[in-house]
Amino acid sequence: MLPDGIHVRTEDVARYFEVSTETVKKVTQRHRAEVEGNGLVLLRGSELWFFHRGMVSLWGGEGAERYPQAAAQSTLYTRRTVLNIAMLLRDSDIARCVRTHLLDAEEALGTQYASLDQRVTRIERCLTGVGSALQELGPVLVRMSERLDSLDRKVEVTHQVIGAMSLRLTDVQQEVVRLDGRLDCFARQLKDLRRRSGQRGQR
Repeated sequence: MLPDGIHVRTEDVARYFEVSTETVKKVTQRHRAEVEGNGLVLLRGSELWFFHRGMVSLWGGEGAERYPQAAAQSTLYTRRTVLNIAMLLRDSDIARCVRTHLLDAEEALGTQYASLDQRVTRIERCLTGVGSALQELGPVLVRMSERLDSLDRKVEVTHQVIGAMSLRLTDVQQEVVRLDGRLDCFARQLKDLRRRSGQRGQR
């Protein structure tokens, strides 16, 4: 890859696939629309000059030697474009390896999708069973709800009775206090009568 981490040149693609630069150029020309749709870029004029300047800057002081500027134009390939070339090259062992790798990756992805589909199917079946169980539990839940409502009403009545009993007990307590007062008064009167009776007896 060039220093931008995105592009490679025609000679870099040829070196990677171990074919001649002319072979890569011919494949690109024969399938121009396809490879352009997959990222091929042709730079000329000011665009090429700015790109060259950027690459030299990224490479540092040795950039001019490592990346000589093309006279008129430069063809650049992205990773996707390189994969596209791998699908089109016939006389390259590297290209065949790339195609095999892509096919293996697609097969592995298909296996993963199949496994995921099976898991989703099992989950759907479980959910179907849960739905049936919920339907059967529906009437039971309704009856339980009705019983709970009845219990709530009974508890409310019990609270009302307890409240009334509490008020009644308060009244009884006040009545007991009054009776205690009257008994104290009666005891004092009785004591006073006895004292007077004793005084009369002495006379």
